[in-house]
Amino acid sequence: MPNGGAAAAGAVTRTPGVVRVLIVDDSALVRRILSEALAQYPDIEVVGTATDPYVARERIVQLRPDVVTLDIEMPRMDGLSFLSKLMRHFPLPVVVVSSLAPKNSETALRALALGAVDVIAKPGSSLAAGDIADELVRAVRAASHARVVKRTAAAEVPVVPGRSAIASLNATNKIIALGASTGGTQALEQVLRRFPVDAPGTVIVQHMPEHFTLSFANRLNSVCAMRVQEAKDGDYVVPGLALVAPGGKHLVLQASGARWVARVKDGPKVHHQRPAVDVLFQSVARSAGRNAVGALLTGMGSDGAKGMLAMREAGAYTVAQNEETCIVYGMPREAVKIDAAVEVLPLDRIADALLQAVAATRV
Repeated sequence: MPNGGAAAAGAVTRTPGVVRVLIVDDSALVRRILSEALAQYPDIEVVGTATDPYVARERIVQLRPDVVTLDIEMPRMDGLSFLSKLMRHFPLPVVVVSSLAPKNSETALRALALGAVDVIAKPGSSLAAGDIADELVRAVRAASHARVVKRTAAAEVPVVPGRSAIASLNATNKIIALGASTGGTQALEQVLRRFPVDAPGTVIVQHMPEHFTLSFANRLNSVCAMRVQEAKDGDYVVPGLALVAPGGKHLVLQASGARWVARVKDGPKVHHQRPAVDVLFQSVARSAGRNAVGALLTGMGSDGAKGMLAMREAGAYTVAQNEETCIVYGMPREAVKIDAAVEVLPLDRIADALLQAVAATRV
C-alpha cells in the first residue's frame, strides 16, 4: 500500500467544495454507469477509475481522491483484502458498491466492519445512471464528511451475560428505539452488544439497501445476547427481541392492547430514505410516549431529529451520539440543534444510559 509515494506523484489540483472520487470496479459497464451518475452533480468530480486493486493503489497515490467506491469481487485481489490493507496503511472513506445477492450482502457487511463507511446496491445491466444517482451521490457526500482512522486490532465489546439489572421490572411495556445511517452498522452493534438477553423490545432503523438488512440483522443476532431479526409485519415487540427495519420499507410501532406490534409498510421516502428514522420515532412517540427511550446515532443528514423531538415531547428519554465518536456527525447534530436530545453521550455510554433510563421509568 502507498505510504510515501504521494510526494513523487506531484501536486494535485483541487477545487474547493468538490469531492474527488475514484471508482474501482472490474466491470466497464459499472464504471461508466457510476461515472455518469456522479457527473450530474457539480460538487462531485470523478478523477479516475481502476479495474482492480493493484491499479487502484497506483491511482490513489497519483490522484489523492477524497472518496473511493469499491467493488467486492474483482480479479487479482478481492475488495475485502484491498480494503483491509487500505484502512491499515492509507485510510480513505470507502463506499462499497455490491450486488444484492445474499452472499454479497454478507460480504458487504464484512467490508463495513473493516472500515468502509457505507454500502449501496450495485447497478444491473438494465439500469441507467439516473436509476442510482440519488443513492450514490448521497453515499459519496456522506463519505466525504466521514471520520476515517487507521484500523488496528481492537478488543470486542463483551456480550452481557445472564439477566440484567432491570429484570425486576416488568419490561413488557417498555420500548427502545434506535436510528442510524452512515457508520451506523458498527455503532448499532456496539450498543446492542451491551444489551442483556432480557432487554426491552427494541426497534431499529439503519439506512441500508433492500436485502442487506437481513444479513445485517443476522450478523447482530450472532454477536448479541438478545435476539435480533429483520422485522416482519405483525411481529410483536417483546423483551429480548430487537427488530431491524427491512430495506425499502418503513417500520412503525403500534399499540395492540397491552402489547406492541411492528408494522412494516410501503410509503413515500422521508429525507430520501425508506426506512426512515423519523417515521419510526414519530410512531414511537405516538404509541409509547414516556414508556420509550431512544438514541440517534451517527449518520449524514437530518433524518430522525424531528422524530426524536416528538419522542422527547411525549416524555421519552432521548440520547444523541456525540460528535467525537460519530463517523458522520449529521443526524445527531440536527437533533441537538432542535433540543431533541435529553443527553449527548459518547457511543460507549449510550447503551448503559438507555437501560438506566428504562429502569428508572415506572408507568
